Amino acid sequence: MIKRTLYFGNPAYLKTANEQLVIEMHDSGETKAAPIEDIGILILDHQQITITQALLAKLLANNTAVITCDHTHHPTGLMLNLDGNTLQSQHFQAQLEASAPLKKQLWQQTVAAKIQNQAAILAIQREENKLLLNYAANVKSGDSENHEAQAAAYYWKRIFPDFLEFRRERHGPPPNNLLNYGYAILRALVARNLVASGLLPTFGIHHRNQYNAYCLADDIMEPYRPYVDKVVCHIIRGNGRFLEMTPTMKKDLLAIPAMDVIIDEQKSPLMNAVQRTTASLVKCFEGKARKLLYPVLQ
Repeated sequence: MIKRTLYFGNPAYLKTANEQLVIEMHDSGETKAAPIEDIGILILDHQQITITQALLAKLLANNTAVITCDHTHHPTGLMLNLDGNTLQSQHFQAQLEASAPLKKQLWQQTVAAKIQNQAAILAIQREENKLLLNYAANVKSGDSENHEAQAAAYYWKRIFPDFLEFRRERHGPPPNNLLNYGYAILRALVARNLVASGLLPTFGIHHRNQYNAYCLADDIMEPYRPYVDKVVCHIIRGNGRFLEMTPTMKKDLLAIPAMDVIIDEQKSPLMNAVQRTTASLVKCFEGKARKLLYPVLQ
């Protein structure tokens, strides 16, 4: 079953009753309810939202990723379950004992998959992509020649129309805002599935930062980023230069977990594909498989 992504952008009181998320809207006085077991991601994007401890506990027990946003509507916090898998201790141990060569091989696969998907995006945008395909086919263990960065430099110069004069910067002008929002949703989704697979999102196969609690999520989400880019390209086609976040744009980005992708030659919602990727990562850490399953963008 595809888990739902729920977004709250108005004043509300959120509580629980009968295993339901109960929403009391301040403005209209209207009350709604949703089964907690159906919720995969919950986004809180208003300073006047109140949520009960009982509801938070039930959401986390359901392995729901809870995202909080600041006054500028940017995601700033992520809350996850600490106990998401019955074999968690066993999987933690395999993850922490993974050898350096294995991590380098996993990163090689991850970078190759990301660049291949970036090349597919350029093809959709009718841009030349042979250089990226070449980079993807020749990524070495650990990406020792840094093809990821070389591909990114080429990719970001060509993905969007010239009139935007785009530079990829976290705090840069639009459409950086749209990319940041989409990536935040994707990161929460990947972190949620890592926890569900019994892995620690903190310890990455490549990313290492003592101040980053989601290094592994940042690794595994890389081949999925082009799917966010694809949605942003679609938004740009419909809005031109006018790219300050609107409710319609936000709706498009919130639909990313449900978009169809191809993984292992089968169509699947992106949310389920991430689940398969994290499950394959567990098998790699345990020595039961050598290949990470990633989606192929078409």
